[in-house]
Amino acid sequence: MRTRRRLFPALAALLAAVPVALSATPAQAVGPALLPVTVANNTGRGDAVHLYVIGIQLSSGRLGYVNQGGTFIPWTGGALPPAPAPDASIPGPGNGGSATIQFPRGFSGRVYFSFGEKLKFFLTPDGLVQPAPWSPGDANRDILFDWSEFTYNDSGLWLNSSQVDMFAVPHAVTVTGANGATRRTGDVVNNGRNAIIDGIRAQSGWANTVHTRSDGTVLRVLAPGKAAGAGLLSANYLDSYIASAWNAYTTKTLTVVPFGDQPNTRYFGRTSGNVMRFTNSAGQQVAQFNRPSSASVWGCDGDLPAPNDQVVGPISRTLCAALNRGTLGTIDTQPSTNAAEFYRSNPTNQYARVIHQNMADGKAYAFAFDDVGAFESLVHDGDPRAAGVILSPFGTGGGGPQPGTGSPLISNWNNKCVDVPGANFVDRAPLQMYTCNNTNAQRWTFDGNAVKSENNKCLDVDGGATGNSAVVQLYTCNGSGAQQFALNGSGDLVNLAANRCVDIKDWNAGDGARLQLWDCGGSANQKWRRG
Repeated sequence: MRTRRRLFPALAALLAAVPVALSATPAQAVGPALLPVTVANNTGRGDAVHLYVIGIQLSSGRLGYVNQGGTFIPWTGGALPPAPAPDASIPGPGNGGSATIQFPRGFSGRVYFSFGEKLKFFLTPDGLVQPAPWSPGDANRDILFDWSEFTYNDSGLWLNSSQVDMFAVPHAVTVTGANGATRRTGDVVNNGRNAIIDGIRAQSGWANTVHTRSDGTVLRVLAPGKAAGAGLLSANYLDSYIASAWNAYTTKTLTVVPFGDQPNTRYFGRTSGNVMRFTNSAGQQVAQFNRPSSASVWGCDGDLPAPNDQVVGPISRTLCAALNRGTLGTIDTQPSTNAAEFYRSNPTNQYARVIHQNMADGKAYAFAFDDVGAFESLVHDGDPRAAGVILSPFGTGGGGPQPGTGSPLISNWNNKCVDVPGANFVDRAPLQMYTCNNTNAQRWTFDGNAVKSENNKCLDVDGGATGNSAVVQLYTCNGSGAQQFALNGSGDLVNLAANRCVDIKDWNAGDGARLQLWDCGGSANQKWRRG
């Protein structure tokens, strides 16, 4: 039987989590009514790209889509069987290019991106039916596509890459705040897409979770819950580990500390039969859970219900994360936040393990509550001014070339890399320091006295200024003195026209620190090396 999902189970989880975050993160300011979001295509693929902004208007609760100008349009009509929805696509960027879409404030949903073919959405009388390519009869099963999820409201932007249902198109997400700092996550390592696909396929019993189109294009790897539901992975795959971990607490106590900022809020679990019961510090029972099935662990639902409260939900989230990461039963205070201890159980969540292993910063949303302990690929800013989605290189054998031949330009002081914010290679993009992640945004080629980015734009001093505090940026190569640099044997990166050094402004060691020219003084924040 053909099955579909209504909009948006994953979005519902996102919305459920946001009020908790908002209570701890009061609004700093109200972002623009329309937040510009740059979608950059670094995949190496030549397919036409189609974009969609689909979700819910928070003030009215209406489902709909956002057009290229940022206007919300509610869905209307619908039928049984589901009828085709209106075309909500926005033209996307070609390879090496970028396109801008808009998030209206007060909206939560998904940004879909498809390659070569538009997605097929359908409407019922009570809502949108979204693509479900894990179903053999789904109309989008042979389309290469993926999505990011977001909420943008008066308390800021939350934007994450998502692998909760599948891994298909690797992509990073960024947000730039009013202070000019850009946060970024979601980058795969060099050749990461292929490494993830091959790594999961190599695990015993997991090969069928990889779906390849008839033309040889690997479209996606299904998350274990989706694969098991489609009969492509053993439905009982994790059961033996779950039973062992659950039974461990018949003779010892599990301590759950669900809030990092509330270390004295603790719950204590013991198992009797198949039931784990939790008490609070006063000895009162506050929650109980039946031993979950593999399906409940993959989905963080079923026997592990997670209501949006302050007791049962947080305990359930912690249990689900521990079972997916294989730490329940051996680590008796949860959540464990030492990633070196994750995925050591046998059997374990190989999908999550391999994805995290191939992320530049180790962060991903490989299961529903991967945010427990802050291991999720999420960016947030309470006062955003811009955001980005960067579609990453596929790598050899995956439909496009490897990342470029340039090399990182690294600070000797903090070992971070010179980075193009959001991989948005536009003129006057102010360069920043960022954790090294092997992406094209951090690859530079020294060509004579020009330092060129992956799209052949140049390291440049804004306006050709030569004084202290002059902004170091990206600009179309023009051979001017503003673009003449030399990296000397002492590690100084000198602008030859100004005879001043590239300097990390204000000794800022964090991601998003800006670059400037300053008198060469031999200080650590002026020392560089090529990676």
